[in-house]
This record gives sequence, structure tokens and C-alpha cells, in this order.
Amino acid sequence: MNEQHLSKRLEKVAEYVLHEGTIADIGSDHAYLPVYLVGNGICEYAIAGEVNEGPLASAREKIMQNQLQDKVEARLGNGLEVLEGRKADTVVVAGMGGPLIADILENGQAYLPDVKRLVLQPNIASDHVRRWLYKNGWSLIEEAAVEEDGHVYEVLCADRSGVNPYSKDDLEKQMWLGPYLIKQRNEAFMNKWKKEYDQLQRIKAQLQMAENARTEDRQKEMTQKLNWLEEVLG
Repeated sequence: MNEQHLSKRLEKVAEYVLHEGTIADIGSDHAYLPVYLVGNGICEYAIAGEVNEGPLASAREKIMQNQLQDKVEARLGNGLEVLEGRKADTVVVAGMGGPLIADILENGQAYLPDVKRLVLQPNIASDHVRRWLYKNGWSLIEEAAVEEDGHVYEVLCADRSGVNPYSKDDLEKQMWLGPYLIKQRNEAFMNKWKKEYDQLQRIKAQLQMAENARTEDRQKEMTQKLNWLEEVLG
């Protein structure tokens, strides 16, 4: 991967970014995405946010190599703090765990009023991100599952349009699996959840062997999730 050729997961992230204004990429990883977006005329300006000096220096070097110092800015800060004194049309948070992404959004709410779109790519536990969006007035408008190097990544796109893709009857199931992904059921999605189904079966068997009052609720949870996966995987 480089600034001309993104990884498959970042290609999908780039597809969801608004083709206007400013993008802020939180935890930018060498500023590959901001340099790609601005260099290809997709965005007018970009902020590459880093929390540590080492990655910040790498991002600045990449920006200079591509002669984009006037259009891409690397800033040091914790999460959305890199937007202090700035505005962004799209905020990207990619390549982190779902709980961490939810925490970044929660702790950075003061910087979100002017943001039009969130593009979020959790490596694990996407349900934490969906739940945060749902509780905080953001509408999940698109999702994608992308397989790369044996791992399946989910990319979530949200705005403030008021769209509600969830049904009350299946809310928990859709939070876990993704309301759009359940309908799409592409190859990457199916591969991910087939592996998860096998893992949940092993966990349930272990819980049954150590059956006691403390494992009863966990067994019920495993049974519920296995039932959901049986419905989805057919």
C-alpha cells in the first residue's frame, strides 16, 4: 500500500468520503488516505491526525514527498482534538477496535456539530460503533464488508439524514451483524460469520462442560447468537 494505491479496506473507506471540503483522518497511519484523497482531487483539504510524535513525523514526511503541504496538514492530538480551531466535512476513524472508535466519538462530541459524515472502519466489535451512532443521532446509511489478507473488515458510513435501517423486532441482531450487511450477504460477510459460528459453537461446548450458575447467562447468549447466524447463513 502507498499513497497512490490504497489497501482494499482503505479503498472502500475512500469511496464513502464526501467529494467536497475537508476530511479529517483520525489515526492517519503515514497520511496515506489524506494524501490519496487530496492528490486525486476527491477532497480539497485534509487533516491527518496522530496522537504520537513518531507517526506524526511519518505523516509529515509523506505529505512533503507528495508536495501537498498547502493542502494536507498533519496535526498532533488525542482523537478529535486535532479539529481544534478547524472544521471537517468528513471524519474518518479507521483501523481501530470498535470500543475505541466509540470512545473517540464520545469524547470528541464537541467537535462533531459541523461534521456532515462519519466513515468508520472498526477492526473488531462493530456493534459498539453502531450502538454509539444509534444513541447519538447519527444515521447509518451504508455498510460494506471487505476481505483482505485473511481478515474481514467492516466499513460503516453515517450522516444526520434521519434514515433508520433497523427494525425494532431484530434490533440486537442487526446491531451485531449490520442491517445492510445482513441483506447484502457478500462473500466476505459470509466468510467472517461462518468462522464466528464455528468459534461460538466451541465456546458453547466449553461452557456446557463447566456448567454452573455463572455460565448460564453466557450459554444463553451463545445460543441466541448461534440462532441468528443460522438464520443468516442458511
